[in-house]
Amino acid sequence: MNEIERVLRGSLASEEEVGAAVAGFLRRAEREGRIEVAYEEADSPLGRLLVAVTARGLVRLAYPGEADVLEELAEGVSPRILRLPGRTDEVRRELEEYFEGRRRRFEIPVDWALTGGFTRKVLRATARIPFGDLSTYREVASRAGSDRAYRAAGNALGSNPIPIVVPCHRVVHSGGGLGGYTGGLERKEFLLTLEGAIDAATPARPVRGRGGRTRP
Repeated sequence: MNEIERVLRGSLASEEEVGAAVAGFLRRAEREGRIEVAYEEADSPLGRLLVAVTARGLVRLAYPGEADVLEELAEGVSPRILRLPGRTDEVRRELEEYFEGRRRRFEIPVDWALTGGFTRKVLRATARIPFGDLSTYREVASRAGSDRAYRAAGNALGSNPIPIVVPCHRVVHSGGGLGGYTGGLERKEFLLTLEGAIDAATPARPVRGRGGRTRP
């Protein structure tokens, strides 16, 4: 019987005693390595984001409305999942700085456990696109090893488990259109406007990359 069970079985257990027992259980579970995925929500201009981390780094970032995220983590990473705000503090701090315009580069490590094969190569290439710059689907496919696989690259970007931090929003059509986005086109426009990559008044026009270059 753990401490929580002992407290709950006590007829005079107070709310404070239950809270203390839960906190103690969580501390021990984390110390003993029984929690492999910690998650919490983070406020943002794009809605409340679900942030999940492992010992290796950020493994999942989900927009509001994404279904079965915890089930995806349980199946793809580990069923040992618990809501632990402290473990996600660094990620949430960097996201807050990014949305406030005070951060151009994320420093948190990434756990690629939910990716593999060509998808992982595409996302790793995407992670190297600098703030304010843009690439096309064909360019990203080429960096991943196959310039002809731009449609597969688009599918890989559409399944990106870590949007914003792995900036799939910086990948656009070669003809100048913004292309799709798993979080919705409005969110893509918001992020690119925040980074100065597009003009908010004409988001569908050809956009500028770093150094004033217009990407093809």
